[in-house]
Amino acid sequence: MADPIIVEVVSPEKVLYSGEADMVITRTAGGGEIAFQAGHAAFLGVLVENHTRVFQTDGKVQDIAVHRGFVEVSGNPTKISLLSDTAELAGDIDVDRAKASLERHQQTLRAETVADAIADAVAGKARAQARLTATGFTA
Repeated sequence: MADPIIVEVVSPEKVLYSGEADMVITRTAGGGEIAFQAGHAAFLGVLVENHTRVFQTDGKVQDIAVHRGFVEVSGNPTKISLLSDTAELAGDIDVDRAKASLERHQQTLRAETVADAIADAVAGKARAQARLTATGFTA
């Protein structure tokens, strides 16, 4: 078995997650989902709103809603750092609030004609979807 990787998910307020894992799957801008395991080449990417999965060495999966940021892979042993303005562990997400947010942004997209409001609604919808997906909720 390969050596574990070191994973940190960091926001400006705190280290949200820190631990060892076998694999991390996240989503980057223009590149879709990407998986990282031990020995991965150095990498720097821009994160989009997504459901990031950290496959821990004990077999559990830590689900995280990541709302933009950067991912960096470096070192030996392999270290993966996810740096995000906002990220939430699935267990900390209020599903009812995320559902209400998704519905509100969908209504805005159906009715709005102002470009800035549409852009805000698209971003809000993506955040709500990332939250719901991280919690396992499917519509």
